[in-house]
Amino acid sequence: MKIPPPFLVSYSITSKCNLKCRHCYSESTEYSGNDDLSTEESLKVIESLADWGIGLLIFDGGEPLCREDFLDIAHYASNKGIRTVIGSNGTMIDRTTVKKLLSAGIRSVAISVDGADAETHDWFRGKDGAFKEALAGAYSCKVQSLPFQFNMVIRKQTLSQVPEMLRLAVDSGADAAEFFDLVLTGRARKQCQDQVLSVEERRDVMEWLAEAQVDCPIVIRVPACPMYPLVLKAKNVRPKHIPMDMLARIPYYRKGCAAGMPMGYVMVKSNGEVNPCMLLQVDLGNVREQSLVSIWENSPILAQLRQRELLKGECGGCSYRGTCSGCRGRAYEETGDMMTSDPGCWLVPEVAKEVPKRRGGIEPR
Repeated sequence: MKIPPPFLVSYSITSKCNLKCRHCYSESTEYSGNDDLSTEESLKVIESLADWGIGLLIFDGGEPLCREDFLDIAHYASNKGIRTVIGSNGTMIDRTTVKKLLSAGIRSVAISVDGADAETHDWFRGKDGAFKEALAGAYSCKVQSLPFQFNMVIRKQTLSQVPEMLRLAVDSGADAAEFFDLVLTGRARKQCQDQVLSVEERRDVMEWLAEAQVDCPIVIRVPACPMYPLVLKAKNVRPKHIPMDMLARIPYYRKGCAAGMPMGYVMVKSNGEVNPCMLLQVDLGNVREQSLVSIWENSPILAQLRQRELLKGECGGCSYRGTCSGCRGRAYEETGDMMTSDPGCWLVPEVAKEVPKRRGGIEPR
């Protein structure tokens, strides 16, 4: 059976990285990378994507710029007509690098910024000076007209900084702010146990972000929290500065968790292993042994994941089962069952038609 392709494919092109981020989903280090797909194997993956009709390919890692042949592979993807972007920690981006990225056909850069100040960011990223280097990388993109966004992890340490982090993204010239709801996978399982938001904190910050979108001049996206679009809808958010349809372009808007879903999301790890999502690290197969398209269309795990009627517990009985479905990655990491209720959700079936009002918590400084 032919299954429509995902909208977004992320390819962690290397597990090597120059930072030591506490939450790293791929547990990358400066010594990693020995099991990365070869250049030939990587180009084979690109070939399959070119014929598949995906909407977007994001190269991430590790740090893609740590891989010597990255620009060649990115150029190959762009020449195949694939809309190609990169996720980076920003520390290796200068004006020369930006010129090379533009020449390789990179359309946009997602730069990780995990705090409103150097102390917060550098602690989380494991390197003194990383904050300054990331902002310098963003500036290099800005002055050479390479679009960029900020990717920011929401955790207890940064909860009070969210307004300042959003303001930093706007003031730096980013065209989007993507706030990741921290899920304990990868290195985060050991190093971020005390950083995960409570259910109430998650609700409060999602409501603050939804309200902020009204006046915010750039789009706000929130991966790993498919409840967020419900808040936008419940509050009847109508942005003043961006088209409403920009909010509807995110893979999980009106469709719930995008992991493994048609017109949703899938990831290829640096060693070729395929997962439904970077947060749902369930092995579906390996592109060294089977094509990505074949894995996508024939995986029994994906077949189960796509049947929302199989969801269990409160997610299974919720009126938003089809349009939210909870974060499958968080459900899996906290319970061992990817089909059970999302432990991070503040909605229950009986009250799912109403989004609770925010009580205190997040306020701009």
